[in-house]
Amino acid sequence: MKQLMLVGATGLVGSHVLQQLLADPTVERVVAPTRKPIPPHPKLLNPVVDFERLPEDAPWWQVDAVICTLGTTIRAAGSQAAFYKVDHDHTLEVAYLAWRHGARAFALNSALGADVGSRVFYARTKGETERDLQAVGYLSLTLVRPGLIGGHRQASRPLEQLAVGVSRVLQPLLPRRYRVVPADRIAQHLVQAALSATPGVHVLPSEALL
Repeated sequence: MKQLMLVGATGLVGSHVLQQLLADPTVERVVAPTRKPIPPHPKLLNPVVDFERLPEDAPWWQVDAVICTLGTTIRAAGSQAAFYKVDHDHTLEVAYLAWRHGARAFALNSALGADVGSRVFYARTKGETERDLQAVGYLSLTLVRPGLIGGHRQASRPLEQLAVGVSRVLQPLLPRRYRVVPADRIAQHLVQAALSATPGVHVLPSEALL
């Protein structure tokens, strides 16, 4: 029986991860810190937090593994600096605090094209986040890199929705790495990685998620 932390439980992929963890009989408890309360469940601990001021010594940091699906857009965040704070800084702080309290496996929902050397700010941020996570000290680190993600988002992302629609039409013609990956499939890989906690650094490209 394992205790897992999920950060980003209200997002598209995170909501699927939450459903799968709560339904898994090998998971004893799910700790899901969020900014606003989410529907209760007997296996769910839902601390309401300010990610700018995370409680460093809260007992709920003591988990076996962490799944992180935190993420925003530059448009939603309001600036590149605000985007970086969410996708990089908050992710790294969660990773460090959980590791300090005993977590030894971490699974991140990153993105296709993540690269510290990229000229594209989004891809470079994802690459820097992946790089810095490797320095935290997790025995098992899984970096999942989906391309376009299929599923219904609560927040509107019109350009992404357009791209997903076009990709679905062209799906048979596209290389596998550029095809739409259903959110629940990404969630399955994240959950499996966190529960198995296979030692080492593992990168799952978009084509491996289908």
